[in-house]
Amino acid sequence: MYFDLSFYKNKRILITGHTGFKGSWMCRVLQILGADVYGYALSPGVNTPDTALDLGMNLPISGPDSGSKSDERALFDIARISDNMDSIIGDIRDYDSLSTMINRVKPEIVIHMAAQPIVRESYRNPLYTYETNVMGTANILEACRQTDSVASIVNVTTDKVYRNDELGRAFAEGDVLDGYDPYSNSKSCSELVTATYRRSWFNDMDIPVSTCRAGNVIGGGDFASDRIIPDCFRAASAGEDIIVRNPYSIRPYQHVLEPVMAYLVVAMRQYQDHSISGSYNIGPDDENCITTGDMVDLFCEKWEKHSSGRPNWINKSDGGPHEAGFLKLDNTLFKKTFGYDPIWTIDEAVDKTVEWYAAYSRGEDAIKSMDAQISQYLKEL
Repeated sequence: MYFDLSFYKNKRILITGHTGFKGSWMCRVLQILGADVYGYALSPGVNTPDTALDLGMNLPISGPDSGSKSDERALFDIARISDNMDSIIGDIRDYDSLSTMINRVKPEIVIHMAAQPIVRESYRNPLYTYETNVMGTANILEACRQTDSVASIVNVTTDKVYRNDELGRAFAEGDVLDGYDPYSNSKSCSELVTATYRRSWFNDMDIPVSTCRAGNVIGGGDFASDRIIPDCFRAASAGEDIIVRNPYSIRPYQHVLEPVMAYLVVAMRQYQDHSISGSYNIGPDDENCITTGDMVDLFCEKWEKHSSGRPNWINKSDGGPHEAGFLKLDNTLFKKTFGYDPIWTIDEAVDKTVEWYAAYSRGEDAIKSMDAQISQYLKEL
């Protein structure tokens, strides 16, 4: 199917969580498409409770390493994303600030990506995770309900919203929502909040609302802790062994441009046809769901290709909290509804990811590297 993305030219688009890794790629794609881009998020590189203190909010912090930044680098700053948009720094939990901003911006399309996105951080800071991921969702939906400009809403959740009994099958949209850990469970709750707002208000207001449950995302510019590719990059660039907690876990890995473009397609198509709003799995085809060990092998192969030397990796569990061993998504409904197939295989996704990190390590222009990959993806799409 042909997607006429000129739809986005001059559209007023609000992205929450725009300073994050995925949000930065989203904003850059929209800038290239000629949209008027607005963002509301925490400061770049921060997604832990110290930001609440920076904003003067009284949130208790628990745990020895609560509030720490995993890495001072942030793609949003490195690629100068704010140069071509209206970037507002704020906390999604602050309804008054959020509502004031939305009433000023008057967005036509809202893509809600703000979240506390790390499973291990959710164990350290469960209250912050629930406040951000559940009440943050309620806040953005309520603010949208109270403005007359919004014509399409997409809430980005996760592949981990489902009750995972490790039965070895891919999850479909009708499966039970019951995430295990605080992060996953908070995203299940975000789904339920969205469904309630849809039934109670947005259907009568004729505003289409969809949730998108995306698989594990990789791509250049992710520097978060407790994610496999950033951990691989940090170790490889330092000449150290890569530590892998569980090389046998299976995940639906995909390049960041896959879900970013999927969200834009959903927001655009439901804007044009309200009947297709709903919940959709956004993930790779089954053959591109691989183990973490295979992912690390691919990283090492591509690092040797794009940089120098082949890193070594070690299987070393750190006895951390529970994380799912098997996770796949059934993307049939999304492909059938939108006529959209994933573009890049896992091999291509890892290649593009390592290509970006290698260029960044050489001091090359980060946004130039992003733009080249976006241009190639759009041509193939």
